[in-house]
Amino acid sequence: MTIYCLFLTNFGVSLSGRLELAMNYRKQCFAIVLALSILPTALFSQTNRDRPVIVGSSTVYPLAQKVGQQFSENTGMPAPEIKSTGTGGGMKLFCEGIGPQTPDIVNASRPIKSSEVELCAKNGVNEIIDVTVGYDAIVVVRAATASKQLNLTLKELFLALAKDVPDPQGGTKLVPNPYQNWKDINPELLDQKIKAWGPNSTHGTHDLILNNLMSVGCQQLEVMQTLEKANPADFKTVCQTFRQDGAYTEHEEYEKILEAVKSDSEAIGIVGYLFLVNDPGLQASDIEGVLPSFGSIAYNIYPLTRPLRFYLKKAHIDVIPGLREFVAEFTSEQAWGASQGYLVELGMVPMPRSKRELAKANFEELKPL
Repeated sequence: MTIYCLFLTNFGVSLSGRLELAMNYRKQCFAIVLALSILPTALFSQTNRDRPVIVGSSTVYPLAQKVGQQFSENTGMPAPEIKSTGTGGGMKLFCEGIGPQTPDIVNASRPIKSSEVELCAKNGVNEIIDVTVGYDAIVVVRAATASKQLNLTLKELFLALAKDVPDPQGGTKLVPNPYQNWKDINPELLDQKIKAWGPNSTHGTHDLILNNLMSVGCQQLEVMQTLEKANPADFKTVCQTFRQDGAYTEHEEYEKILEAVKSDSEAIGIVGYLFLVNDPGLQASDIEGVLPSFGSIAYNIYPLTRPLRFYLKKAHIDVIPGLREFVAEFTSEQAWGASQGYLVELGMVPMPRSKRELAKANFEELKPL
């Protein structure tokens, strides 16, 4: 702005003309600079807010709630307002703009998408800080009362959940999914009807099911490998489209998914590991021969491991009361530490110390994406 104003003041053809232009341009530049300098204050003066507002992932929600309670006890400040909207729904709210009428943090069970970064930038949310807090996993659960444990591969899960699959009779043709029973897919599986439940597209877990479960299982089929080489777009569509004949049901609320699973010993649910460890009414299924556990997730042996994180608006730091202090609590050893962290007690798998230190440094140095 200063260079632009100086350039304007040196434009002219005569001394008197330059002086007159200089005075006019300086007044205009001063007005512009003044307006820009008070813009952040104006944005945040529209609403008085006494606490952080957080939206996003249903998986991260109980962790953020616990941190909020601890933060309030430690500081005497009001606990944050936290809404469980799902990662996708939270991103839309987070990217609406800057100011107290918008959320400060979005919890996420998946990385932010490039389309979401673009939406944020379009609305003035340009400096976003990414803070990874720990690990979780996608798990396939059944009722604890179910007689036998399921042992599944990603390929078998794809064949159970996809809308179109390779023709069981052979050849390269794709057909509407004919599998109604697990035993139809693999004679060694249970002789039970396929009844599966999972989160809908408002949840980050939904995207990870598509990318880390469906696509990986799909790619293990020879027919699909051929399709991927010939037509990558069709390959992605087939691999990431769920069946709609009633065998797989998507729901917005995890509570409904878990209720359905626990009330039907033949049903499976696809949810986050945190739901499993906090509900004795559930049991886990082996995936590729590995049970989800603290150790198998921490050492990335379990195939559907994922990081949990939140995204923070740099412009809101030190403007929204308690925001910096809340994040400091979330990234404290008391919260996420491997041995004594209270988030670990809730089922979150901690990161190695080196990664915790890096994540904490990213926040303290306010490093944007």
